[in-house]
Amino acid sequence: MPRSLLVTGAAGFIGANFVHYWARQHPEDRLVAYDALTYAGNEANLAPLRDNHKFTFVHADICDTDKVLGTLREHEVDTIVHFAAESHVDRSITGPDAFIQTNVNGTHSMLKAAREYWLLGDPQLPHRFHHVSTDEVYGSLERDAPGFHEEQKYEPNSPYSASKAASDHLVRAYLHTYGLQVTTSNCSNNYGPYHFPEKLIPLCLTNILRGRPLPVYGDGSNIRDWLYVEDHCRGIELVLLQGVIGETYNIGGNNEWNNLDIVHLLCDQMDARFAADASLAERFPDAPGAAGNSARDLITFVEDRAGHDWRYAIDAAKIMGELDYAPHESFETGLQKTLDWYLANEDWWTPLLPR
Repeated sequence: MPRSLLVTGAAGFIGANFVHYWARQHPEDRLVAYDALTYAGNEANLAPLRDNHKFTFVHADICDTDKVLGTLREHEVDTIVHFAAESHVDRSITGPDAFIQTNVNGTHSMLKAAREYWLLGDPQLPHRFHHVSTDEVYGSLERDAPGFHEEQKYEPNSPYSASKAASDHLVRAYLHTYGLQVTTSNCSNNYGPYHFPEKLIPLCLTNILRGRPLPVYGDGSNIRDWLYVEDHCRGIELVLLQGVIGETYNIGGNNEWNNLDIVHLLCDQMDARFAADASLAERFPDAPGAAGNSARDLITFVEDRAGHDWRYAIDAAKIMGELDYAPHESFETGLQKTLDWYLANEDWWTPLLPR
């Protein structure tokens, strides 16, 4: 039976990729993309779906509970996939209020509207509320410690991760208090198309093309577990179709890299592109590769940020064992696809760069 999905944060990086993925995999389902279009939400991310009659875009804030409720009723939504969140750690340090408002109050607004529509009517309606969280709620790992698992103690270290931890707890509370049918996933660092250029990989990629410095915090030794965004979408799909109500699933790539090695790999892949394609020098004359130089020359070490967790890593054994999940992309292949997309979509990322 066709579903009707409401996807919050649908004009953001992961949300947009999920909407595109779901439209391809489940063309019979209705998709309602819900986004406030803050700095990281870009309606252009959804442009390829404008002519899809199963797709609707709603420009609204998740904190507007009445609007959320009206949208659920209008589109007879049976599934919510909740991506909407403020997510940049640096911004949470300088301006934490927005993170509490969106990530905590906004999630509570979504839960209230879902409960009223699905549970307080007669009859109660079949439904699923899937909450997308982050591995950062678990804190930081030592070098040889095993990856974060679903029973891990929460130890958030930034206003961002603390706000996401709070939202996770609210979702759990609505299951145990009210019976809302929820699932949660905590993912590792994503990368891929539509990634906002303030994050490490797209920031360095676009800076290389413009001949700008590549800022690396501290000595670049901080480690993250990286997951190509479509592999994340595939994991959420499995949770929605096969996951157990009330369960949490950690979605990771088993793919740990330190930040400096990532920047080195990105530089080397970009240098190879310029060496193989003379037209890139014409399009991006300020890039080191245009003059036959190495992008590594742009690397600049900067003062480490406050509350910078040293290592994140996901133990994805549960979703792999119970739902037969496996990433399709290695970091190298996923990064090549990411480079392909950014080189082909200069018109998308150029307007998003700082003036």
